[in-house]
Amino acid sequence: MSLIGITASPMIPAKTRLILAALCATVFLVLASISVWAIGPLRDGIFFACGLFAAAAILLAWPRATLDQKASDMTGIGSSSDKNLTWIDLAAAMPDPAIVLDESSVVLNYNAAANSLFDRLRPGVPLEHVNRDPELITAVSEALQNGEKGTARLVPRGVAGQRLIATVAPLGAATHRAPIAALITIHDESEQHRLLEMRTDFIANASHELRTPLASVRGFIETLQGPARNDEKARERFLAIMADQAERMTRLIDDLLLLSRVEEKANLKPTGRVDLNDLMEDVTRSLSVFAEGRNITIDVEAPDDSQIVAMGDRDEIFQVFHNLVENAVKYGRDGGEVKISISKKIGPRDDKFPARAFVSISDNGPGIAPEHLPRLTERFYRVSTEHSRRIGGTGLGLAIVKHVLSRHEGELTVQSVVGKGTNFKVVLPAYR
Repeated sequence: MSLIGITASPMIPAKTRLILAALCATVFLVLASISVWAIGPLRDGIFFACGLFAAAAILLAWPRATLDQKASDMTGIGSSSDKNLTWIDLAAAMPDPAIVLDESSVVLNYNAAANSLFDRLRPGVPLEHVNRDPELITAVSEALQNGEKGTARLVPRGVAGQRLIATVAPLGAATHRAPIAALITIHDESEQHRLLEMRTDFIANASHELRTPLASVRGFIETLQGPARNDEKARERFLAIMADQAERMTRLIDDLLLLSRVEEKANLKPTGRVDLNDLMEDVTRSLSVFAEGRNITIDVEAPDDSQIVAMGDRDEIFQVFHNLVENAVKYGRDGGEVKISISKKIGPRDDKFPARAFVSISDNGPGIAPEHLPRLTERFYRVSTEHSRRIGGTGLGLAIVKHVLSRHEGELTVQSVVGKGTNFKVVLPAYR
């Protein structure tokens, strides 16, 4: 078995080699004494050479015996010498970073993942020289001295937001009086932490979005029950506002439920057929009254001689383009125009999809500043909070678009020029 690059002979046990080395050293010392008595003038040189050889034999044999004994002690699986696996072998096979330490917290071995994480990781180096995190040092000390498994949170340098959790487990305590080694495994929990923060923010934002209209409705109810009890004009005005707030809460709940359904099906790829020309007619028809109210025309440009059929769920794709066209009407200038173009491109034979459909939606509104573009698809993110709420936005429309397109393996790109307008481009897998 090999340990840190030192290979032990499979035929002679480590302790036996140490005894043989000591016997050889004794023999050489005896011969040296005889040489001193018999040879005379050469006694000093021979005595020095023999003594040096004896000391070298012992010094060379002892480290090998010690390291081989550690390898033998750390054998954790199986009974056949041909099939034994050490904890070092197991550490090498782990996908997460793993480090094996001896009883003195010195590195015995590690896997490739650990090597990429720590620059100063080397066999024979004390752990303190590799990482000085006090939590990790304490956890290792507890494992080696008391045989207690522990965890430590690591903060890597130069990687903002990364969260690493190290688990330290004692080794050999079952067959020895005390642990003879420790195994450190490190797990990256950055993604889980990010998702947890997103979930927390989402709940906080959703609660805020619901609390605001609820507080408004409650205030109007209290007013109608008190000072405005007999004021008919105030009652009619307050009831109209309450109806608007109730409608706002209904839209928010509907969007939350839709977003939840889309996320639940994130790993289920849709396989339906969606005629984009026909679907876009339904979208524009559903928004015609809203567009007329703002004196905005919706112009659709699509090929008349062929169908463009996308792969996907019709209801979800309808929601994507309904949200995008509705936004273009909402944020476009009164009396302006929303342009929609639909096209298709046949892909190469080695492409994942036989073709791709392209849909472009442009408005001539005020445009969006560059710093807002990367965050447009975040939940509850608004460029202008008051304006969005005033026109009935929930802050979830583009988040729904992003998640639906992700499920359909589609793409969304946004280009905008302040003062000129915004263009949304959608790419979807399509049939030939």
